[in-house]
Amino acid sequence: MADRSTAAVDVADTSGEEPLTAKAGASTGDGKSRERETAPQSREETDRAGSSATVSAPELHSGHKLARRYRLEECLTRLDGFSSWRAVDEKLRRAVGVHLLPADHPRARSVLAAARSAALLGDPRFVQVLDAVEEDEIVYVVHEWLPDATELTALLAAGPLEAHDVYQLAQQISQAMAAAHREGLSHLRLNPGAVLRTSTGQWRVRGLAVNAALRGIDVDSPQRTDTEAIGALLYAALTQRWPYEDDAYGLSGLPKGMGLIAPDQVRAGVHRGLSELAMRALANDGSTASRQESPCTTPDELVRAIAEMPRIRPPEPVFTAPPEYQRTSYQQGSYGRPAPHAAQTAPVIVPPPPLQSRTGKALKWGVAALLIAALGLGSWQLADALMNRDAPQQPETSQPVDTTDEKPEIATHKITGAAEYAPDGAPQNADSVGNTYDGDSSTYWRSRSFVDGPRLAPYKQGVGIVYDLGAEKDVSTASIGLRYSGDRTTVELYAADSLSSGTPVGSMKKIGTATTRSTTAKVEAKEAVKTRYVVVWLTHVPQAPGDQYSGSGYKQAITDVKLRG
Repeated sequence: MADRSTAAVDVADTSGEEPLTAKAGASTGDGKSRERETAPQSREETDRAGSSATVSAPELHSGHKLARRYRLEECLTRLDGFSSWRAVDEKLRRAVGVHLLPADHPRARSVLAAARSAALLGDPRFVQVLDAVEEDEIVYVVHEWLPDATELTALLAAGPLEAHDVYQLAQQISQAMAAAHREGLSHLRLNPGAVLRTSTGQWRVRGLAVNAALRGIDVDSPQRTDTEAIGALLYAALTQRWPYEDDAYGLSGLPKGMGLIAPDQVRAGVHRGLSELAMRALANDGSTASRQESPCTTPDELVRAIAEMPRIRPPEPVFTAPPEYQRTSYQQGSYGRPAPHAAQTAPVIVPPPPLQSRTGKALKWGVAALLIAALGLGSWQLADALMNRDAPQQPETSQPVDTTDEKPEIATHKITGAAEYAPDGAPQNADSVGNTYDGDSSTYWRSRSFVDGPRLAPYKQGVGIVYDLGAEKDVSTASIGLRYSGDRTTVELYAADSLSSGTPVGSMKKIGTATTRSTTAKVEAKEAVKTRYVVVWLTHVPQAPGDQYSGSGYKQAITDVKLRG
């Protein structure tokens, strides 16, 4: 699953180095520094950078393997003795991110400790740390790669977010950070580059504890720092402005000398409750809280403040008007629309004169002769019918119709529920299984993109979905709509005991199998199998080009599934 997506890279960015608990008028970083910048941002970090100036980053290159498993693909950042890479986990055939630094780096111990603590948290709202190892004089941290996620930085480049999106951002990020602080973990570098929105609309945070450890950042009040960082995120999402005087993260700062002003004073139409919430999180060190509300100094207080707000509902869908009906010259009337003014009078077409030439006369006589012949033939047939009207009728012997070859119509079973079948514990797209039986062929469940194929084994035995028919029914046929055609797609059908992924397919009763090169597959069983749960299992998938969800590779998507008995 070597998906390529820069939106999901956990880039070790260098913008916004100072903690946000600086005064409201002070900058938290320029937000424009790029991947190979090496200049620290503050005197404290200058001292730390000086202590590690003699430590050189590991001399690694693309193609190098760590633990004979993680193959480095592309260097994304090289800064202050460490580097960040996009890599491929060849064992699980998926893309991952890797942070590397020498084992003798002064921050190596703290990075390992932070990564292992973050891995133990196991909260799905954070980008997960998968491995943290010291090996061959190198310390490396492996984390998730989210190819279908987009940075908040990229979202804000298109404009401010809708009020409902900002409400979801505030609720999910504050709850995640409150859970982390209860476990003794803090972020300290929570900025628009560390917040991602997935294709399902969920917000996730990357770099918990690790990003701060990589830069040696430590503060006296971590909860206050993370709370103010959430306030800055809300401020930026509402106004598309950074709430400090200097520009940062691709956003313009506030005008010089004005101090911290409320978002609804920066931009018209900002939701007042969200504006107050952002100010309550940002107000500190002499800044007055918005409208005399008490400031929020911890993520827990911010969670309670959000719970007290009226819930903000998503906007109603906007339907575009159909294009104006195009009238042709054969239609009369304007149907309530003003008639167009003609620029000039249309010329009158004069009909041609009747046929007066010798050829015209011959044609007229030929047509008359044909009419006379037709009348004569009709009269003869009518007379013959009248003469035979009184003749004795021969009884007709009716032949029985043999219907033994006609097959009764097979009823389609109603699917009452479904879940992704992932016995290896690595689902592909669990939230989209409902798209395969919603009656809409434009929606689908998709697998991830694999490096090798069409056969998925031995790295992955297959991917699929288990369906619930509501009660035991005879199943003999399955019609499966697919998104990609190509080399081949192999579909196997099994009778399962439940919606759980705990039972391997090898212990299930096999109903049938089919292989296709098109976008449809039909599995037919030799005899019907009575079951309530049916597993649709893909073992071979074709090669397909990249799209907005995944890169090119071997993959497949299911659009429709119909099970018949």
